[in-house]
Amino acid sequence: MTDLLTPTLTANWDHDRAWTHEDYVGQGGYDALRKAVTLDPDAIVEMVKDSGLRGRGGAGFPTGMKWGLLAPLGDKPRYLVVNADESEPGACKDVPLMMASPHTLVEGVIISSYAIRARCAFIYVRGEVLHAVRRLQQAVAEAYAEGYLGADVLGSGYALDVIVHAGAGAYICGEETALLDSLEGRRGQPRLRPPFPAAEGLYAAPTVVNNVCTIATVPTIVRGGVERFRSRGTEKARGTVIYSLSGHVRRPGQYEAGLGTTMRQLLELAGGVREGHELKFWTPGGSSTPMLTADYLDVPLDYDAFAAAGSQFGTGSPMVFDETVCVVRCVLRWMEFYRHESCGKCTPCREGTYWMTKVLQRLENGDGSEEDLDTLLDLCDNVAGRSFCALGDFATGPVISSIKHFREEYLAHQTYGGCPFDPAASVLFERPGRPIDSGRRRATPALEESA
Repeated sequence: MTDLLTPTLTANWDHDRAWTHEDYVGQGGYDALRKAVTLDPDAIVEMVKDSGLRGRGGAGFPTGMKWGLLAPLGDKPRYLVVNADESEPGACKDVPLMMASPHTLVEGVIISSYAIRARCAFIYVRGEVLHAVRRLQQAVAEAYAEGYLGADVLGSGYALDVIVHAGAGAYICGEETALLDSLEGRRGQPRLRPPFPAAEGLYAAPTVVNNVCTIATVPTIVRGGVERFRSRGTEKARGTVIYSLSGHVRRPGQYEAGLGTTMRQLLELAGGVREGHELKFWTPGGSSTPMLTADYLDVPLDYDAFAAAGSQFGTGSPMVFDETVCVVRCVLRWMEFYRHESCGKCTPCREGTYWMTKVLQRLENGDGSEEDLDTLLDLCDNVAGRSFCALGDFATGPVISSIKHFREEYLAHQTYGGCPFDPAASVLFERPGRPIDSGRRRATPALEESA
């Protein structure tokens, strides 16, 4: 199975001091930049379009097309903003990349800025990961010292400044317009669109906002060529991606493979579900993507395949859960997160996440009823697609999918007067064809009588 791995962004992660300029240059670093500054900027944009590169931050929008939507050059400057505010529960690929090989991102920033004719670029990093901020700052300082940044990039006459900005710690700032407000020094809240950032973004100027892995992929396209990049992945999802696999697997971590790899293949690479247990459910791209069961293990991990399967590719960060996990409690924890992280700007998200948390808490405690499930679905219907940004949609995905796949588990909480997965319970919920040994849990008289 290891032949599935196609290290590109991760090629130097196992090197000693891979984050240094010396190591990066030793394995071909900045060769793509030297090539790029000899090309016309529009030619690089076309190259990225032809490559089929799609955004790695979750939406999967074609990168070259996004660059091509910028307002025409005028009296306003253009900006490139890198979204490094990785804060999706379960997502952990941007921070490892910035720590292991920050120059990969810096080179991508310079080439991308040159392509869109930006003279200033910002890397917006989640403030809590101060170690990543410092490593990026060091890499940027080295790039200035080597002539890759500044008033005359590699003698080409092109000038570029790069600023590493630490955010204040808010999930909502992962949304591109909220990120721009935060970068401007205001409270991070999503903007009403239109106008879109491509027309009026940072400081009301044309702006491109891309994810870390999206920008870090650009040098591989310039250096290796379009055809080589397109040789990996699927028809509608080209190239490789860093899958951040976590949860109840034997070897969690980052696995770089082509788009279209299946979850079954990733599980095999990770050694399978932890010993003595079996897969119960999983999410393809962090907590915001609707959960799936083992029936979907062979769906290709790409944007369109998961849309057809009723979920989303998201950040490409699958989380795996075995049979010891209570679905209701898990969804409740996620909903508490979304309620806390809602910026409160729009009513559907602010009120919807609050009331969904209340209903889920009641169900988890065993005080709910079957009608509460209909209430939850009605709340979801009033939140999804009606909020300023996608946070509302993110919050409803786990709820709707969990009721679809595990409705009987919600009802079991009523039967047992509480969570049947509670360590104090004598009986765990018995799923059809899969009786669970009650001896694994400490007995309580009340539950023994009801059993």
